[in-house]
Amino acid sequence: MTATLDTAAALEIRNVHKSFGTREVLRGVDLTVRPGGVVAILGPSGSGKSTLLRTINHLEQPDHGYVAVHGELIGVEARGARLHELSPRAVRRQRTRIGFVAQSFNLFPNLTARDNVAEPLIAHKRLARPAAYERATELLAKVGLGDRGDAYPRRLSGGQQQRVAIARSLALEPNLLLFDEPTSALDPELVGEVLSVIRQLADSGTTLIIVTHEIGFAREVADTVVFIDDGVIVEQGPPAQVLTAPQQPRTREFLSKVL
Repeated sequence: MTATLDTAAALEIRNVHKSFGTREVLRGVDLTVRPGGVVAILGPSGSGKSTLLRTINHLEQPDHGYVAVHGELIGVEARGARLHELSPRAVRRQRTRIGFVAQSFNLFPNLTARDNVAEPLIAHKRLARPAAYERATELLAKVGLGDRGDAYPRRLSGGQQQRVAIARSLALEPNLLLFDEPTSALDPELVGEVLSVIRQLADSGTTLIIVTHEIGFAREVADTVVFIDDGVIVEQGPPAQVLTAPQQPRTREFLSKVL
């Protein structure tokens, strides 16, 4: 690897390619996000949005290129001019710095909301159980669920479950938070409560990468909107530019169908 890492960037993606069989899903993606940046990623179904997100925390290994978070390569290390895969243990350690909130809530159904949030702290030996429970209670309060710590997921609405998932993603104090269509599995009346929590995180200076179909939310919260199609970034810039006066015909075509 001859490139020099941008140590000032919260996230650096360089020339990332990813194929599944003969289908190339990502075709040379470049993206830089500064600390505290809020990036909304838009695009049609199958455009590579979720795959790009999964390469950031190395749930998908890029075929070419690299991802770095605060100047540290993710999932690989440079030896001379080549990149070599890290051990699974080292990758798991790196993932503690990258929070991930999926479409489906992925909560443990046999654990209470408090236990779900405390589990990463205990599993990674960050805190003893009593302190982990105390921290979990604080995080649940942060997402508006301070009184639901003893509730099991089946007793929570979809919006509440997603907020528990967000609280859990915050437990290890990550440098970066990834959201993959965080409201797509919710009934329409529950979308607002989840977006409100994400809005608060954005206001607090947390670096966020959000794959979303909520155009209005992207316009309000993001400082950068990225439009991706067919595995490449077609256009990126401030919301006022990309969403109101897009420069590329493909961006205009997409927005004409979703606005």
